[in-house]
Amino acid sequence: MFNIFKKNVSDKESNNPSIMAVACLLIHSAKIDENYTDKEKKIIKDAIIEMGGGSENIDKIIKEAEEKEKDSNQILDFTREIKNINEEDKKIIIEALWDIIYSDEDADMYETNLMRRLSGLLYLDPKVVGDIKKKVSQKKK
Repeated sequence: MFNIFKKNVSDKESNNPSIMAVACLLIHSAKIDENYTDKEKKIIKDAIIEMGGGSENIDKIIKEAEEKEKDSNQILDFTREIKNINEEDKKIIIEALWDIIYSDEDADMYETNLMRRLSGLLYLDPKVVGDIKKKVSQKKK
């Protein structure tokens, strides 16, 4: 699902700005409801591994992304890297974000607001984001 960012896997995984930006964005979405669960961490780790982050360095990537997310005060820092990729790849990222949001089977107002903002920042049609939300929420039932 996330092989869009795959490059030759080496010690450069955590230096790949696209992987790091997506990791930070996923972590931000998991923390926005102030309940960063093990289930969300697993979704994030699986997504990063699928993106080409490499399972041997996953803890390093997560730790670095958590620090960057904690030190950042706005999502613009993360979306700058992601907004220029193609629309299909953005849809894959949005689906992962909705998976995290619905991992507790509920989307609160902060999470849905985040997704509305992201649709604009990533230049995605809000209807497309809504369709992905519907798909993920039905999958969780």
